[in-house]
Amino acid sequence: MSERPRVLVLSSLFPHAGEPGAGPFIRARMFRVARHLPLTVVSPKPWFPGQGLIRALRPGYRPAAARRETQQGVEVLFPHFLSLPGAFRHWDGRLMAMSMLPLLRRLRQDPGFDLIDAHFAYPDGYAASLLSRWLGVPYTLTLRGTEVPHARNPRLRPRLAAAMRGAARVIGVSDSLRRLAVSLGVPEERTTVVGNGVDTGLFYPVDRAEARRRFGLPENARVLVTVGGLVERKGFHRVIACLPELLARHADLHYLVVGGPCREGDMSEALKRQAAQLGLAERVHFLGALPPAELKWPLSAADVFVLSTRNEGWANVILEAMACGLPVVASDVGGNREVVATDALGAIVPFDDHARLAEALDAALRRAWDRDAILAHARDNDWDKRVAQLLAIFRDVHEGRPAARA
Repeated sequence: MSERPRVLVLSSLFPHAGEPGAGPFIRARMFRVARHLPLTVVSPKPWFPGQGLIRALRPGYRPAAARRETQQGVEVLFPHFLSLPGAFRHWDGRLMAMSMLPLLRRLRQDPGFDLIDAHFAYPDGYAASLLSRWLGVPYTLTLRGTEVPHARNPRLRPRLAAAMRGAARVIGVSDSLRRLAVSLGVPEERTTVVGNGVDTGLFYPVDRAEARRRFGLPENARVLVTVGGLVERKGFHRVIACLPELLARHADLHYLVVGGPCREGDMSEALKRQAAQLGLAERVHFLGALPPAELKWPLSAADVFVLSTRNEGWANVILEAMACGLPVVASDVGGNREVVATDALGAIVPFDDHARLAEALDAALRRAWDRDAILAHARDNDWDKRVAQLLAIFRDVHEGRPAARA
């Protein structure tokens, strides 16, 4: 047994040249682990015959990835696995495992690995449960939020339960996800919470006046901002629907929409139509998707960050906004309440409650916030603390120590 566990990361969501915005939070976490432990990443990509024809008609469909990339000195492999669209997706976990088995057998020999670290319970976690059995290595499983809707699917729920119960440790990025694992039969002592962290070297306040000039905003405007994929789940349309009544109270109000299409879909045109129909074309600013290094500018230009999302595990973007000094108004789903832990940091409102959302945004725009306290909270959630927790978990699993819930 090697002194330091060699980790194989298994996640179908991982950034690559064709899809740089896919799972940056997984890379941020695991590449920090790679500073301490030997690590290889395998990010299987769904494929089926004729897929290229669909991509020709829908350019954003399953973006193509090279078979191998070296990112920040870490080898990342992007093998294909057979994934049939539509009603056959419930086979993804088994097909992923079968497709990955020859590759993982080779990697087991060179460079070698002692445990599998899987992200998302389905299909990745279920595939890891099979590969763990076939290869005779333990696996850890991180729950990141998709498990909530999947647990309501009668076909997927048994696979989720199998993935979680077989894991040496189940790590929730929020306590709500940890409790979901316990409800599916995972012993409490094998569950723990390791939230996502924030890179305060990348997210920090910059000069507000300069930030506003970048986006053509009046110096004294009141500004809301949301960052995320332009899909229904993220709730941009719910925020836009609140703007007419907020404008009656804040005549200088503007809303920054930061994001673009992602694998869940693209509501760009629908959101622009909604803004135009409400007479808000000059008040809603569509900035497109921005690289992480640029996000501090729209965040620093704003007064309040809002995330009216339908489902989240642990929304990194909330901590990123706080690291730029912003209070947050977010829906009461997933781990949002755990991130916006006190009313000194913002407000949590019921999901899809228009009146409560508008009321909370109005109050947040009027309040004088203690920005230093918000910044201190963000710094308290820096990545180094998360990585220390993970290293301890991986070493315990590698050495066969019994679980002791953190």
